[in-house]
Amino acid sequence: EACARFCPNAVVALIVNPVNSIVPAMCELYKRHGLNTSKILGVTSLDGVRANRFIHDITGTPLSKIDVPVIGGHAGATILPLFSQDPVANSLPQETLVALDRRVQDAGTEVVKAKAGRGSATLSMAYAGAKLCKAILNGLQGDETLPVKSRTAFAYVQSTVTELPFFTSKVTFGPFGIEAVHDLGLLSPYEEKRLAEAKKILAGEIQDGLAAIRAMLPPAATADELKNLEGVGLPSSRL
Repeated sequence: EACARFCPNAVVALIVNPVNSIVPAMCELYKRHGLNTSKILGVTSLDGVRANRFIHDITGTPLSKIDVPVIGGHAGATILPLFSQDPVANSLPQETLVALDRRVQDAGTEVVKAKAGRGSATLSMAYAGAKLCKAILNGLQGDETLPVKSRTAFAYVQSTVTELPFFTSKVTFGPFGIEAVHDLGLLSPYEEKRLAEAKKILAGEIQDGLAAIRAMLPPAATADELKNLEGVGLPSSRL
């Protein structure tokens, strides 16, 4: 509510969990204020950082030469690393990739256990967040001489790349926020199966977020109400 009222033109990168539900809720709030939802996104870059690191640890390949796309959402089985789209990762046996898929999903729990319950990911989250922010800032500059890759990252956004209204995929940023949401590319048969499972879970979590915010907000004003209330003043959350 404060962002919508006091910094409506800012790009809002939400890092608070549950991202899968919070982003839809925030977009619904922005719609009520008549604001641009292309400025709202969920930070999922940590999943990619982890996937790349796990491949590096196994192969010894420099991290600069590994780039595993991670799509879907940002919790449990909604996290889907596309190892088949990275040449280094795709050189590994399928059973290894299946195990790594599960490890990427459970990496947050792995960190908590390693810290004996005394904390969660901190430095890695900061690094992943900084990578995303760099892409956003490059886009906001509006400098067309910058390589598209320098203003592109993976994020959880309002999307039409699947039948779901929100999804994590590759996003290019521009001077007004999200400029383009890219297709998923080719998936392996295993990834296609995982995608179907992830979408089923993600659909429910999106609806959870929308239901929660709609229960908190007053009903949206109808067109007739807006016409009758012109000049009278209406709480911004009903517009």
